[in-house]
Amino acid sequence: MTDKDLLMAAREARQNAYAPYSDFGVGAALLCDDGRVFTGCNVENACYPAGCCAERVALFNAVSAGARNFSAIAVTGWQRDMEGGMCMPCGVCRQVLYEFAADMRVITGTPEDIRTFKLSDLLPYGFGL
Repeated sequence: MTDKDLLMAAREARQNAYAPYSDFGVGAALLCDDGRVFTGCNVENACYPAGCCAERVALFNAVSAGARNFSAIAVTGWQRDMEGGMCMPCGVCRQVLYEFAADMRVITGTPEDIRTFKLSDLLPYGFGL
């Protein structure tokens, strides 16, 4: 799967975002080492801490299906009337992803302008096993 394919899967997942408070929908697509892809979208709640980011939803979906090895995650965000694009994982998501794959690639941007980062560069000195 190409980075663009993974980013497009994240954009598709973003369409299911539930973001009535921030109006900022996020989609994520997580690539397993075995080629499976798990997606997620952000889900907000009136009690803010009760919501969950798209990256963690994708990861929790994958872990629930027995996946443990990941190579990349694509993330994209948008606000109403915007095309959408670059969106980085928050600090909590960076740490949760780091638990499973500190060297995973983080892909973001638009299909015309794809940006790639190494998770350990985005979270130096993260906690891990």
